[in-house]
Amino acid sequence: MRSPGYFSRAVLAAGLVFLYLPILSLVVFSFNNSRLVTVWDAAHSPTLKWYAALLSNGQIVDAAWLSIRIALAAASAAAVLGTLAAVALVRHGPFRGRTLLAGLTTAPIVMPEVIMGLALLLLFVALEQAIGWPRGTGALTITLAHITFCMAYVTVVVQSRLAGFDESLEEAAMDLGAPPSAVFRRITLPLIAPAIVSGWLLAFTLSWDDLVISQFVAGPGSSTLPMVVFSKVRLGVSPDVNALATPMVLAVSTGIAAAALLLRQRERRRRREVQLAAAAEA
Repeated sequence: MRSPGYFSRAVLAAGLVFLYLPILSLVVFSFNNSRLVTVWDAAHSPTLKWYAALLSNGQIVDAAWLSIRIALAAASAAAVLGTLAAVALVRHGPFRGRTLLAGLTTAPIVMPEVIMGLALLLLFVALEQAIGWPRGTGALTITLAHITFCMAYVTVVVQSRLAGFDESLEEAAMDLGAPPSAVFRRITLPLIAPAIVSGWLLAFTLSWDDLVISQFVAGPGSSTLPMVVFSKVRLGVSPDVNALATPMVLAVSTGIAAAALLLRQRERRRRREVQLAAAAEA
């Protein structure tokens, strides 16, 4: 196998710099002593005052907690529903409505967010007029909207994992008398757990980052963090927004590292069990 050349390495390095240098600049300027966001105050030493200003900013803190609660609920519900949809599409073969289900689960990925946000808003208004639920727009409607489009991404991730799944393991378990529920719980679910975790992390990130759809279905007093930051950008960014980037980057990096370590441990454990089984058969 040929090793990558200098050109490939240079392109990779340029891509990493292009992606991560703006994020690093936000973190660096969060310690800036100047009130100007993009001008470094060389006359004064770095400061932590913008972090104190961030903690005392009730609007940003409340919006951040709301975004976290919505993202946790939306990602968890999307992981469950997306996994069930993926299992139905991959394992149950042709059935009535399969094409419709496949189209409905992938449509949010390709549909423009403006159209989807407007459609969800009209749906919630129609439901309120018909059955009285949900009562107005707010955190509940944002969560339901996020579940709708996050479920599509989880379905695609889990479906791709199930497509390359070795079904002989499930068949061997059923031949030994295990019921289908036990096979799914003890064989299928642990093996597709990395895909479910990946889908959950992707859904959490998409929910946390969503702006367009949230603006359509949000109500008074239910502004998420992206909505608050976007409103501040239009009126002029204050340095405490830079300070907001550091804990967010730290939280996301920690989550990705923890998930990577967990998946690596699972893979090592699986390989060890396969080696022990092969040695026992030999």
